[in-house]
Amino acid sequence: MPHTTLIDAATLAAHLDDADWLVIDTRFDLANPAWGEADYAATGHVRGAVYAHLDRELSAKGDAAINGGRHPLPSREEAARRFAQLGIGDATQVVVYDTQGAMFAGRLWWMLRWCGHAKVAVLDGGFAGWQAYAAAHADAAALVEHTVTRRAPAAFTLRPALEQLADAAAVRANIDSAALTLLDARAPDRFRGENEKTDPVAGHIPGAVNAFFKDNLDADGHFKPAAALRERFDALAGGKPLLHQCGSGVTACHNLLAARHAGIETGVLYAGSWSEWIEDRARPVATGAQ
Repeated sequence: MPHTTLIDAATLAAHLDDADWLVIDTRFDLANPAWGEADYAATGHVRGAVYAHLDRELSAKGDAAINGGRHPLPSREEAARRFAQLGIGDATQVVVYDTQGAMFAGRLWWMLRWCGHAKVAVLDGGFAGWQAYAAAHADAAALVEHTVTRRAPAAFTLRPALEQLADAAAVRANIDSAALTLLDARAPDRFRGENEKTDPVAGHIPGAVNAFFKDNLDADGHFKPAAALRERFDALAGGKPLLHQCGSGVTACHNLLAARHAGIETGVLYAGSWSEWIEDRARPVATGAQ
């Protein structure tokens, strides 16, 4: 059975040497884009894991981008080409992780599903959880390595999308129709328009509801049980389908992952998110808790 939302360390360890499994490390630092790739080698990573960079593999610039904002998506065709170069084939079970509570891993999980690849899961607990598992089993040397790993390119077939996108026009129309509940995955202070250090305009899209992505996790950095996540998103949705956004289309994917793990199959991503929304200063902006 394919793993499609979350996977635990024990299950991954049992399949670590399977040729049709591929582990991908996506650790990153928005303030220091070079850090993640360097730390992947310096601190270590899951044995056999390859590295995928948020800006290089999971975003696009200029004419290659299909939306605006700080981390625009590449086209599905371009994303498929990059996935093939990473070594993802049609039968590959992909496992993604990072060191920030799946803050960045969720983006790759979502993109693969957007390209029609269902066999992708996020390592619950991330690299810290993996290190703890390795230490508890007295085989850390066999489970954590510092060698930079590359996989041979594979044949990746673009299939019908399993996740859907909304654009700025749809989000603008939803302000009036309120047909969907717009969830903003950013921290509460940024949602309210306070302490904005990333984007040039503070606040949120009118009508949005704050749903901080870190509230999907427990104190140990693992995802909360599916039932608790279901209760959370049902309460936030207010009986409507969900439209997900954040600052640049990254942490919104964390909420989508949590919702899918909870059994919620509806919900679309506004990938441009806040950083694209404010590129047009005619678009409305709200501040405060509502």
